[in-house]
Amino acid sequence: MKRLDIIDGMRGYFLVFMLINHLVFVGGYWLVEINHRQLAFVEDAQGFVFLSGLLIGLVYARKMLKYGRWEGSKKVYSRAFELYRYAMGLVVAVLLARMVLPGGYEAWWNWLGDTSFADPKRLAAVATFVFQPTFMDILPQYTVYMLFAPLVIWWVLHGKWAEVALGSFIVWMAAQLGLQTLVTEPLNAFFMGSDDQGVRVSFNMMGWQVIFFAALVLGTLTAQDKIDWAYILSPRRTLLPKAALVIVLFFVPLRVATAWGLMPDFMIGKFATMEIRADFGPVYLVNFVAVAYGMAWLLVAGPKHENVVVRRVADALVWVFTLRFLQFLGRHSLHVYVWHVAIVYAVYYVDQRTPELSQLSKTVIAIASIALLALPAVWRERDRLFGERGFFAGYLSR
Repeated sequence: MKRLDIIDGMRGYFLVFMLINHLVFVGGYWLVEINHRQLAFVEDAQGFVFLSGLLIGLVYARKMLKYGRWEGSKKVYSRAFELYRYAMGLVVAVLLARMVLPGGYEAWWNWLGDTSFADPKRLAAVATFVFQPTFMDILPQYTVYMLFAPLVIWWVLHGKWAEVALGSFIVWMAAQLGLQTLVTEPLNAFFMGSDDQGVRVSFNMMGWQVIFFAALVLGTLTAQDKIDWAYILSPRRTLLPKAALVIVLFFVPLRVATAWGLMPDFMIGKFATMEIRADFGPVYLVNFVAVAYGMAWLLVAGPKHENVVVRRVADALVWVFTLRFLQFLGRHSLHVYVWHVAIVYAVYYVDQRTPELSQLSKTVIAIASIALLALPAVWRERDRLFGERGFFAGYLSR
């Protein structure tokens, strides 16, 4: 079991479930309810952001160590610019489709508002990430985080990981206190459009950065061999895994209660202030830390644990994250993510323009969409798959 293969499998898993969660049908569909988010305050987007930060720390810290600070930084900035191009390309493609498709304006109004090429102020808001169309909000996060990544990696390489962690935590605290509104409220007033929308974002970058930069620190320290993962994730060290399990089990009934509207009104008011998803509130942070550590321990230490139940759970997780389809998607996660947004917009358009679909039709569309996720990966690995010695070459030559 190679660690990077497991990470690719996890990224592929998160991509599949992000697609399932993002498909929107009139009347809803049952497949979206089969999801781990119904049992814990942990979602696919969080895992995706964390793994991205981890890989950036691993990859670009090694590049800095090998080529120096400035060469390594240029590679990070180049990646950030690539992310920005994809983010803007998505918006342009959808706006063009909206112009030429019958009923496109009305079909996507809930997701795009009055955004059009005729509104330069709205386009400026989109270009500066002030206005983010629905489901186009993760790429802007990455782009902004990548701009800070070279400096953070350099600090960690020089032993300042504790200062970085403290700074990230303070920024997260500022997000919980709403300090970002000192900036966002004036921006909202300035960019307010005819659809009564100015600032439109799904994620508070100041809140969500805590998992990205925590992962980046871990990846950078790992690149320096400064973390003894064999010790931290040893099958003999069971206190932390047990603590993680207790935390997860504590929140399960609370998550079920909120997911199904079972929490009483006198309790929901207080609880809701602690579990604001957009700000990555304390409930989400505590759950994520517990689940992330528990998963890592199960994947590394679980298969070697003396308890047969632990081994079976660990083996099941390893089996899922080593599925070749998921790893295939995960190796090309950026391109697959961009393509998943296109699929989601296409399905939403069709659903808006047709009578309400049956649950069977919605399920078939969802499964077909999952299969279509692989197209960017197939294209990028076409030589390996279809070349003279490719995986499918033997079948195609028959």
